[in-house]
Amino acid sequence: MWRFFGTALALVLAFSPSAVSADDLTGSTRFLCSAVQATECLVGGDCAIDLPWNLNIPQFIEVDLEAKMLSTTAASGQNRTTPIEYFESEDGVISLQGYENGRGFTFVIAEETGQLTVAIATKGEAVIVFGACTPLATAAESGRK
Repeated sequence: MWRFFGTALALVLAFSPSAVSADDLTGSTRFLCSAVQATECLVGGDCAIDLPWNLNIPQFIEVDLEAKMLSTTAASGQNRTTPIEYFESEDGVISLQGYENGRGFTFVIAEETGQLTVAIATKGEAVIVFGACTPLATAAESGRK
């Protein structure tokens, strides 16, 4: 079922107008994603557009493909991490999926542009988030040890 949603989101991402500027992620294994807009929908069809942080969605999320982990930035003070259960990169699209605390999620990221679409679902509620991602330097690239 999640594979269907990932494919559907990839198609939406590919054909939607670019509202957010992002960066080329080709070859990157670590990147920073910023949530820009969120739409929350409830059973019955009631939907509302809101700022992501008003829906308890972090403004910035660090993605580490090698560690298979999503995490909030240290500066946020939130100290949240979530494992990536499934990862695939195919035809210029990075797909990440996971499940935690009763919520399933799918991230779809266009490698060439860094455009981000996220779907989060739980019983009776779904949230779609749009945003952008940019590469993060590895410790070796940034001169840290």
